[in-house]
Amino acid sequence: MSAPILLLDGASMWFRSYFGVPSSIKAPDGRPVNAVRGFLDSIATLVTRERPHRLVVCRDDDWRPQWRVDLVPSYKAHRVEQPQPDGIPDVEEVPDDLTPQVDMIMELLDAFGIATAGAPGFEADDVLGTLATREQHDPVVVVSGDRDLLQLVRDEPTPTVRVLYIGRGLAKATKFGPEEVAEQYGVPIDRAGAAYAELALLRGDPSDGLPGVTGIGEKTAATLLAKHGSLQGIATAVEDPKSALSKAHRAKLLAAGDYLAAAEPVVRVATDAPVTFSTSSDTLPLAAGDPARVAELAAAYGVASSISRLQSALDQLPG
Repeated sequence: MSAPILLLDGASMWFRSYFGVPSSIKAPDGRPVNAVRGFLDSIATLVTRERPHRLVVCRDDDWRPQWRVDLVPSYKAHRVEQPQPDGIPDVEEVPDDLTPQVDMIMELLDAFGIATAGAPGFEADDVLGTLATREQHDPVVVVSGDRDLLQLVRDEPTPTVRVLYIGRGLAKATKFGPEEVAEQYGVPIDRAGAAYAELALLRGDPSDGLPGVTGIGEKTAATLLAKHGSLQGIATAVEDPKSALSKAHRAKLLAAGDYLAAAEPVVRVATDAPVTFSTSSDTLPLAAGDPARVAELAAAYGVASSISRLQSALDQLPG
């Protein structure tokens, strides 16, 4: 099997690093760098574990796209820092100490020559979805703590797509393919990725402000999908009075018709986002592109040991 391409959910990883690494980790000038150190160490661990030859850190260029809010106004509404006057974008509530560390991370990635990618008007999920879907050569490993990305898993058409779920931390990461998604969530294995998105639509997701269908939880949603094959199959059963669908479920699904129609494109990650890259190639560099700049930044931020661990991991890859 060829070496994979790693697609990293940047925001997911540096949020987890920020909360997972002690805030006592500081630069020589006293600035917190716990997220920087944790993020770099995570990349080193992933390089050692997955042995990729390509790697992209995917950015949230728009964490709450207006087109999703237009469809479902409650989408991520609880994460908005405060109501904004017309014409001013929503601001995600981010710890004060994290925002400058994201800038540090981006500086280091740029100096090292590690590719980042984003798309105006789209979330990192959409960048991950677009890159995973259009990949034609190498196996894909998507790394995220967001279960929404499980909808991307596939065996066919090749290359395969796997999701390394790090919601419980990198040390307890679980790699999901269609078989694992089907086993964990009870969805049809032959369309496990698409069925997971439909499960999420029916179940809802409070963390994203998606209410779901009232009275339909995860187990019921999985049962309905297993029985009827797909969301379309469920919709057909709802419209057919002779179907085996119970009266209670039919009533709940009929009442949620407007929600389901509006929220389906919100729940599904985009696969056609206008992705742009920070570099001309997503090949993972085996050494820093600008070693003097990397050394300067590493010293200023007090993360020379993390840079060293990353370089040691890269040294183990075939040239």
